[in-house]
Amino acid sequence: MRATTEEVRDRLLDAAERLIYRDGIHGTGVDTILSEASVARMSLYNQFGNKDGLVLAALERRDRRWMVWYEARVTALAPAGRGRVLALFDALGEWFREPDFHGCAFINAAGELADPAHEVRHLAARHKQALARFVTEVAAAADVPTLARPLFLLVEGAIVTAMVEGYPDAAADARAAAEHMLAAG
Repeated sequence: MRATTEEVRDRLLDAAERLIYRDGIHGTGVDTILSEASVARMSLYNQFGNKDGLVLAALERRDRRWMVWYEARVTALAPAGRGRVLALFDALGEWFREPDFHGCAFINAAGELADPAHEVRHLAARHKQALARFVTEVAAAADVPTLARPLFLLVEGAIVTAMVEGYPDAAADARAAAEHMLAAG
């Protein structure tokens, strides 16, 4: 049975998302994506135009999926109050311990692309803005709105530290710093 256009698209997106996250944009060739997805070259061009179009679509999907996961996980860990602030870091700790953790796909992608006008760089900025908005909402709901930016910076620092140093306890360290901030504020 022949695959539908949607199935082919999903296979390309799945392969690109997984490979780009693991190996980087420049480290992932079109042939590798096509082989992993088990699709013909023309399918990529018909669906996305070129590799850049596929990379952008894969990262857009990752942005949506990661934000949905993170917001839901934080809320499940602590539905309200200051506990929800700390859950920002508990959820990160779970993510950092996943066997396929390779840091933030958007920090990684932005670091690979020198052109600040590249659409993937804009997507990375939008992802970080969405994450900052979520942290701001959590801080405001916990009645500590002035801590929103420092909490966001702790989240970002924990993500980078976990990836660069291979240190999943960066989330616990950031959580401890957040506890001190909450106690002082």
